[in-house]
Amino acid sequence: QKQLRILMRNNGYHDSVYINAAKIFQGIYTRKPKDRAGVRYGDDSLNPMLTFQDEYSQRLSYELAFSALKYQDLLEEILLDSCAYPCYSIPDELTSLLVVMLYDLQDRKFKAREIFDEDKPVEEVQEVEHYLYSFKIKLAAALARYRIKHDALSIRSFLPESLKKQEQRTSAMPLFVWINTFKISFQDVFSDLKNKGFSRVESVSDLDHYTYCVDQQCHDVLMFPSSLKEELLNFDLFTDCKLLLQ
Repeated sequence: QKQLRILMRNNGYHDSVYINAAKIFQGIYTRKPKDRAGVRYGDDSLNPMLTFQDEYSQRLSYELAFSALKYQDLLEEILLDSCAYPCYSIPDELTSLLVVMLYDLQDRKFKAREIFDEDKPVEEVQEVEHYLYSFKIKLAAALARYRIKHDALSIRSFLPESLKKQEQRTSAMPLFVWINTFKISFQDVFSDLKNKGFSRVESVSDLDHYTYCVDQQCHDVLMFPSSLKEELLNFDLFTDCKLLLQ
């Protein structure tokens, strides 16, 4: 299960994740004046129902939607510059899906998606994916031109300074984790973490790599280095809800 989740993140997501991410993005994308809106989004007056397979898929959907939001201007520019947009075979109602799938495609360096277990195909996702992949060379070229024009090493360089500082603050904060004492005891948690190669330290200032410490005020709260978030969430302690990320 752990390996499958890592592969899913590195090689694309299930169709349901893209659909849910598109629905989330549809509700949060930055609205622009009609005279400056080069890309049109469908009617968002309805509140679409979100159906998640599990908590992990839910988190992936929100992460993908908010990643697309951060780079909305860049993604729209790539679509327009590559002439992948406007596309008369894809209605405005699927523009949000087009944008979130474009973000994921460029994040995978325009490589084809791979799915390693059974995934119920969604027709709209298959259609948008096929369309984007048919434009992958032009899309990659448009991104390269944009980076050259702005002398940027990566797309993160296009983030506003306020967002960069916010991300830096977030990455510097430790992860706060609750011990679910209904499912596991403190000692079993400590023993399991030790078997996984973790060392217990005395304070937050001592956190480094595979270490954790116990909160001095709340003894059922553990703190980990933020750099371990993805790895931690794939541990059975988290997937079995014995530890809960705050």
